[in-house]
Amino acid sequence: MTELLSGLLQGWQLQSGIELFATLLALSYTLLAIRHSLWCWPAALLSTLLTLHIMVQSQLFTDALLQLYYAGMAIYGWLNWRRMTAQSHGVPETVVEWDWLRHLQLIAVTAAAGLLLGYLMATYTSTDFAYLGAQISCFAVVSTWLVAKKVVSNWLYWFVIDAASIYMYLQKDLYFFSALFLMYTVIVIMGYLAWRSSYQLQQNNKSGIYVSG
Repeated sequence: MTELLSGLLQGWQLQSGIELFATLLALSYTLLAIRHSLWCWPAALLSTLLTLHIMVQSQLFTDALLQLYYAGMAIYGWLNWRRMTAQSHGVPETVVEWDWLRHLQLIAVTAAAGLLLGYLMATYTSTDFAYLGAQISCFAVVSTWLVAKKVVSNWLYWFVIDAASIYMYLQKDLYFFSALFLMYTVIVIMGYLAWRSSYQLQQNNKSGIYVSG
């Protein structure tokens, strides 16, 4: 019995250590992304690989699949941000924005995909929170793509995703991740304001309007 308890304690400590390191890297990714730093993507890649291990261990299989996508997007994001910076003559703060109709269409399609994925996960796997996890995953897929494309409103999508994730992770006793997503709900507001400011400055410059510091 003593050996069993000791093994469980060591396993929990290892899992918690990995979760903490992945959490710190994920937080670094977000803060670096707000500052338009290319180094946000290597931080995202390493955090994703660690999180993949945790999600498999926690039987959150939808989230585990999501981590594989994140790894690919970390590579794509690095390449696309470099390309956009080069096209904007070395200005990394270049961002874009979409009109509300395009966002509404994207939300409708993503929600429908989430319902389908939720049904499949609930029917054919033993994953917990099948429908909620599916919606979070589908919208996270889209939102990560929006980050890589530097669409300003990606931060608004993340606000809703993060709030839903807090509930799910608390239910699975993943307290570091719960704390991380609680911080995210504040950080994404900062991200939106920062990127929105960059976008407005771009529009002013295109219109020939000078705005003092």
